[in-house]
Amino acid sequence: MALQHYRELIVWQKAMNLVEAVYRATDHFPKTEIYGLTSQVRRAAVSIPSNIAEGQGRSTTRDFLYFLSVAQGSLMEVETQITIAQRLSYIEKRLETELLESTAEVGRLLNGLCNSLNKKLDP
Repeated sequence: MALQHYRELIVWQKAMNLVEAVYRATDHFPKTEIYGLTSQVRRAAVSIPSNIAEGQGRSTTRDFLYFLSVAQGSLMEVETQITIAQRLSYIEKRLETELLESTAEVGRLLNGLCNSLNKKLDP
């Protein structure tokens, strides 16, 4: 059965879970970070499933791959910002580990989807 909607993609579902986890974690950041790290990591997290959805809605496989690439870049931003938050003692090491495990899972799923789509492009 062919994919009908981006919501059926496990990578999108896992990325949505990551967004929720990032929002919960950043609820406890200092109020002075509301326009800094809190905003930045939340926007980067939201960008991941948003770009997956936008790419799946495009008309070509190449377009989809482009948006998956943007999602991968946002994922790297989130990883970096989570590490910054832990280094600044905004989150505990345990939470950093949990969040990075989630980003790694989303990354593996993104890579798998990209590999699958790239095979469609090869003659």
